[in-house]
Amino acid sequence: MTASVDAYRERFNDLEMVAAKLQAFIASRVSEVPHIDRISARAKDPDRFATKASKLNVDGTPKYAAPLQQIQDQIGARIVVFYTHDVDNVATIVERYFRPVEHKDLVPDSNWEFGYFGRHWILAFPDDVIPSAIDPKRIPRFFELQVKTLFQHAWSEANHDLGYKPTGDLTADQQRRFAFTAAQAWGADRIFEELRGELVQ
Repeated sequence: MTASVDAYRERFNDLEMVAAKLQAFIASRVSEVPHIDRISARAKDPDRFATKASKLNVDGTPKYAAPLQQIQDQIGARIVVFYTHDVDNVATIVERYFRPVEHKDLVPDSNWEFGYFGRHWILAFPDDVIPSAIDPKRIPRFFELQVKTLFQHAWSEANHDLGYKPTGDLTADQQRRFAFTAAQAWGADRIFEELRGELVQ
């Protein structure tokens, strides 16, 4: 695992260059879609890569036997839109211009729960986002794309920052407060989508 992490750190600058070109490529493909708040792409921080590469299965065996080949979000991209309706518009373009390897609509496990919502793809890299000066063998074959609304994005960022601190388990009250904010984000998306339908002709 150490060798994989060292190799990742060594190629990190190349990954950042590819991420910048990927961001521009995505922006060019969705330029005519209204209500896009932001588009970003980034290479995974080397420390985060090391943490993910060291994960174990429940039986204690390594989750990733070959992290450089198996970890699919070494480069991740995100499109944040205003309304849930816009997620579908962007999804149509994603399916048109990219080659999906995997697609997931992430929702809480139960209809009685509120939590993370988002649409994720694992996509093959377009050939023209890899600069000619970079050996394609140093770049992963796939990247992760997330499409979220503003409220989904805001909630997931705050939840990730506060809810996953290595300071022990959350108390029951803290869990309830996170669930409450998730419900509010879901409700805000729902209300704005209804208002969009009523007011936008």
